Amino acid sequence: MPDSVPKSTDDWWCDPSTEYAFLGFSYEVTACQKPSQLKKEFADIRKNFDGRYIRLYGACDNDGFYDDIVDAAWENGLGVHALVWFGFDGDSKWKTRRDKLFASLHSNPKAKFVTRGVQFGSEPLYDDVLPHAQLADQVKDAKANLSSLNIPVTVSELAYGYQERGGAQDVLDTIDFINIHVLPFFDQKASTSNKSWPLVEKTLNFFTKNGGGKKMYLDENGWPSKTSEGVKPNSPDAVANVQNEKDYFNLLDSKCSYFKTATGGGIGWFAHIYSDDQEPGYGIYGSNGKTKFSFKPRTGC
Repeated sequence: MPDSVPKSTDDWWCDPSTEYAFLGFSYEVTACQKPSQLKKEFADIRKNFDGRYIRLYGACDNDGFYDDIVDAAWENGLGVHALVWFGFDGDSKWKTRRDKLFASLHSNPKAKFVTRGVQFGSEPLYDDVLPHAQLADQVKDAKANLSSLNIPVTVSELAYGYQERGGAQDVLDTIDFINIHVLPFFDQKASTSNKSWPLVEKTLNFFTKNGGGKKMYLDENGWPSKTSEGVKPNSPDAVANVQNEKDYFNLLDSKCSYFKTATGGGIGWFAHIYSDDQEPGYGIYGSNGKTKFSFKPRTGC
């Protein structure tokens, strides 16, 4: 990063066509990590894994928390996919979260230089938090609010979330880029992760066909190393263990050429999630603070 904050984001971001293959991690913030922890773990992501981006997951409602995210990202040369978290309680806290995030984006001079985009929700269609027309309106309003900052807006969602609402084409047409949940472990045809490419491709084909050629990112994307109360397979053949988690990311890594040449100028993927402390079974790090397997995916090919 430069010594001082630039005046404009003109020519600031790399061309999206260079954003393919491994990009970084989903990172849950429900623990409201202290600035020192954010800086330490963001440095780890940048230096030890060649990560370029953080995709936020969950929510911390502490005042000033997104400013801590911005500082940690700036210090470590990372971009951020920010998130308006709806949660699972059906309450209206998301509106306060939206307003606080937007206030930070406008008031923090560094924010627009690390915020690559704002996501509305994590599976808001699948979780039925808003009718798709209202969600599309929220995206439109956010785009207007953030237009002076040149921060694009998207929705973070499963293909099925769109499909079960007739395609929700109004949402797909409104978002600036497409953030996709790819969790093939839950597919009714799942078995082992090394056989899951047809399931991944099925999801990508839906967005290629209906996404208008927009840039695509696999943001909530992984395979669990264990089952838990909220992580149960829908196939009797689906296997959750460390080897299958590792094999899933090896599979994605082997498809680098596919991701490079895909519709929208290449597809980038995130690993969900940074640590098992954030989401049991999905972490690259176990709860003991050590990586569960060797993880060095390619960032280009």
